[in-house]
Amino acid sequence: MTDTALYDIPGPRARRRHLVYGLAATAVILGIIAWVLYLLFDTHQFTAQKWRPFEYQGIQEMLLRGLGNTLKAFAYAAVLSLALGGLLAAGRLSDHRILRWIATLFVEFFRAMPVLVMIFFVFVALKVQPLPALVTGLTLYNGSVLAEVFRSGVNSVDRGQREAAYALGMRKTQVMSHVLVPQALRAMLPTIISQLVVALKDTSLGFLITYEEFLHAGKLIASNLDYGLPFIPVVMIISPIYIGMCMLLSWLATWVAERQRRSLKTEAVEVAPAEPGTLLPGAGQIHP
Repeated sequence: MTDTALYDIPGPRARRRHLVYGLAATAVILGIIAWVLYLLFDTHQFTAQKWRPFEYQGIQEMLLRGLGNTLKAFAYAAVLSLALGGLLAAGRLSDHRILRWIATLFVEFFRAMPVLVMIFFVFVALKVQPLPALVTGLTLYNGSVLAEVFRSGVNSVDRGQREAAYALGMRKTQVMSHVLVPQALRAMLPTIISQLVVALKDTSLGFLITYEEFLHAGKLIASNLDYGLPFIPVVMIISPIYIGMCMLLSWLATWVAERQRRSLKTEAVEVAPAEPGTLLPGAGQIHP
């Protein structure tokens, strides 16, 4: 019997065919990489003039300051989005119809609005400073999306868990906080982290409202005529940092999930082997 029921183990001809496919795909990828490198060298993107700005302390401080502003905006937006998402999810799960309607209207409206429109509206119409305008737009959008994530996660818990908790005399608040949310959190965590990654990347929209974040600093460097408009070098410096921050968030989610699996509350409890106990009085007597 094979070790898997999903597919048959490939035979010799199939393995050779898969090897050919793999080699062909690798050759195509290497060809694309070689073509891109040729274009970069042909357009003189690796000349010393275009990379010289990154040697200056002022440029380095500008990039670090922009990175710090990006992380600050993300921190504010992440905390406020999680809080707003939890509040809206509680409203959508409420037993009161008017609260459900208000929460649903709020979620559907701001989830459908483009983030950039909300940021510009707060910045231009309400005349708010760049950082609060950026954080407000990110919070309204991501909080509305997270509200649906929280609501779906709670509703995904088996209905019997809810009914058993109510049968024990627990109130709805206790059922949510002690039974439903802890079980739903593990299933929701990957989606929550994915949405936070979206919020991190959307902080780059701040440069459109003159917020001095990481992309804004890169734009200032890339538009410098004294260094031959080093657009590609700036992209090659900034992109890995954005990718690294997103990967760090993903790693954090994996670490938290592992911690949850190893916690005492979720680990299986070892049961001692059964041993003969004391007989009840009269249990060993034989009655006529």
